Amino acid sequence: MSEAGTWSGASSGPGTMDTNTSVVISTVLVSFCAFQLLFHFVSHWFSARVSPGFKRLSFEKKIEWNSRVVSTLHSLVVGGFSVYNYFFDEATIRDPLWGDPSLVRLNVAIASGYLISDLLILVLYWRVIGDKYFVIHHCASLFAFHFILRDGKLAYIGNFRLLAELSSPFVNQRWFLEALRYPKFSRANVVNGILMTVVFFVVRIATIPPLYSFMYSTFGTEPYERLGREVQCTWLVSCAVLDVMNIMWMVKISKGCLKVISLLRQEEKPRGSLQNGKLD
Repeated sequence: MSEAGTWSGASSGPGTMDTNTSVVISTVLVSFCAFQLLFHFVSHWFSARVSPGFKRLSFEKKIEWNSRVVSTLHSLVVGGFSVYNYFFDEATIRDPLWGDPSLVRLNVAIASGYLISDLLILVLYWRVIGDKYFVIHHCASLFAFHFILRDGKLAYIGNFRLLAELSSPFVNQRWFLEALRYPKFSRANVVNGILMTVVFFVVRIATIPPLYSFMYSTFGTEPYERLGREVQCTWLVSCAVLDVMNIMWMVKISKGCLKVISLLRQEEKPRGSLQNGKLD
């Protein structure tokens, strides 16, 4: 990230946003409905045809399976869009605090629709997939996103945070393999576990120093002061909450990965005779 001073002259202000409020609201609603449809109907139909093991899962497992299918699709769409915006959205690259947020707002609207949909699913099936940390994560993200959707502020930062979604497909794939009873040391499990650890670190942990370094570089600048205290505090608090959880998850993932690598080195039996186990 560059220093804030290089961007202040490129500020376009919220009044120049191309994406109007009705389009944003429509995108959130369409996203919400699409992910609800995927969870309740499409995932079950599709999974039963591509994975014979899906039919043998319990009702509880099928609920979480469908939830993770939706999560994976959301991550691929939003994560891919975020990568494009990160490299090619010149308006927000020039001015991360106030640059024209049209493309980012569209992506954030899709993500917001998903988060609301997932919160509803968590409430409906709390006994099966309820998780207080996911509720905290979703609510913190939605609260921060509403400033981008409403005012177009901090679009670059919001897009930068959405890059974290690129790790979710690997986390979900780990669960799928476990649910289908793949051997713990199968090639698929080991390769996915290593990729999951590396990608999670790159998009959720390695991004922490440059994010807070940039945040510090903006303090006292004119674009930063124009954000207002509410947005300034939300930027700091929401990022801190999300990053604390990311660090907690990274520690857990790293321990599991190191444990598997250690056991692989000690294992003398052929891979085919290894027993199934859980990577935790």
